[in-house]
Amino acid sequence: MIEKRYSILCVCLGNICRSPVAEALLQKQIEQVELLKGIIVDSAGTSGLHAGELPDPRTRKNALQHGIELTHRSRQIIEQDFFTADLILAMDSQNLKELRKLKPVDSTARIQLFTDYDPRKSDGVPDPYYQSEKAFEEVFKICERCSVELVKELISQQNIY
Repeated sequence: MIEKRYSILCVCLGNICRSPVAEALLQKQIEQVELLKGIIVDSAGTSGLHAGELPDPRTRKNALQHGIELTHRSRQIIEQDFFTADLILAMDSQNLKELRKLKPVDSTARIQLFTDYDPRKSDGVPDPYYQSEKAFEEVFKICERCSVELVKELISQQNIY
């Protein structure tokens, strides 16, 4: 069991499509591994446009079809997140750039693309907001693959926490 708290923050633009799915899937994977019970997972957006809202209805519908209920309320990333999160996962390169600009110089949070963990080497999690429902399923699949691989890495490195 991890003795030190370890925190992961999933980030997309509005925190209503991609990052809530990534958060839920990562949390689900972590809960299945006794050694990783001390890990905290959250999500946020680089924009506060949807602050306080539930995830997009299409996102919730898609997740529910996979047995996952999304109840997270959207929020914008704040400076404190860079000090409480150990790992910040951007859903795409644009959010990665924005996070790197926002990161305080003295923050030790590691920032990287979530899809760095995708065995299929996808180039970011595409924003499904202006797309069909098929795009929401693709987001789910990418986030699921990345979550599985990230948890494998956390297990292999659990002694450093």
